[in-house]
Amino acid sequence: MRPILYLFLAAAMAVTACGGPSGNNVSRPTDAADTSKGTWPVMTFEKESHNFGNVTEGEVVEYSFKFTNTGNRDLLITKAEASCGCTVPEWPKEPLKPGESGFMKVKFDSKGRPEGYTEKELYIQANTNPAMINGPKIQCVIVAKK
Repeated sequence: MRPILYLFLAAAMAVTACGGPSGNNVSRPTDAADTSKGTWPVMTFEKESHNFGNVTEGEVVEYSFKFTNTGNRDLLITKAEASCGCTVPEWPKEPLKPGESGFMKVKFDSKGRPEGYTEKELYIQANTNPAMINGPKIQCVIVAKK
């Protein structure tokens, strides 16, 4: 009987220590992503990839991917990164309302990159469902300096 009592007391302490199921320490969805209504911001890109063609080694190229919030709540991008440090994304820091568009600018620095085909993908963290988005890709063929 005592092991059951100890188990019950341990469970009760754990629930109260964490604020309980309706306590203050339990994270709640924000208005931007209200799970009770089943609505989320949706990040929809106009193009899924951009090919720069031939890029001379050492050249820096950039492209801006247009996207629209096609969801029902404000879209807030909290982080964006690429599959390589040679590719740097820039994004709007302010929330985009449903129907609004923005641009994800991507700079690719080919300095020190090996010759041949390369492809880099963007990874975006936002208040979407799921929170991590595999974003658009850039491609190019790096050619040697002449």
